[in-house]
Amino acid sequence: MKILRNRSWLLVGLLLCGCSPLMKGSIDTFKAAVQGVQPLQITEADVAAVPYAQIKVTTRSSEGIMARLRQESDLQYWVASGKQVLITRDGLVERTVGLPPSLESTRFDGPSPFKQGLQHITDGATSTRQIDIYDGQRVGVTVHSRFRRKGLETVKILDKPYALQRIDEEIVMPALGFSGTNRYWVRPDDGVILQSEQYATPEILLQIVHLRPDWEPAR
Repeated sequence: MKILRNRSWLLVGLLLCGCSPLMKGSIDTFKAAVQGVQPLQITEADVAAVPYAQIKVTTRSSEGIMARLRQESDLQYWVASGKQVLITRDGLVERTVGLPPSLESTRFDGPSPFKQGLQHITDGATSTRQIDIYDGQRVGVTVHSRFRRKGLETVKILDKPYALQRIDEEIVMPALGFSGTNRYWVRPDDGVILQSEQYATPEILLQIVHLRPDWEPAR
């Protein structure tokens, strides 16, 4: 795990070296937010000025912008200049760096329901995955989930309305005595998750909004 963490820090440095001053100014807001600034005021012009797909990430104590600076197959690397990284696959956060306690890895038992697209999932469908959490050597933690379809909801992103399918994922981690609900707002035609609330670990609830939905690849 230590080797993988070191490689992740190196990746952040290499990616940020190639950023334009405008890009650095945009993603540096996440570092500032961690230090306690007010919620970000973001305009469509601000987002359009940066040549990368961007997400707004909110935790219980911070808010900031991260940019998709790299993609490997279906893995997307979202990076902030404060050395925070989210690695997502099909809209699910599978690894984090710089947001302790870090989520080190995610492995599904069988096919991932996120891979097929949550727009296709049936109400009551179940899934199981294993996660590793860096803090406390919590390795191979089983996450049981049950999905619930909640209907269409209108979500505004930069003042533009989107009719999205809401899917709730009720999760249980028996070994940690934890239960919670992840929520995903899914584009019905192609299954892209444009907004979500998801627990990376029991301690970290992330609210993620894709600020450039037109840049998100269709399935």
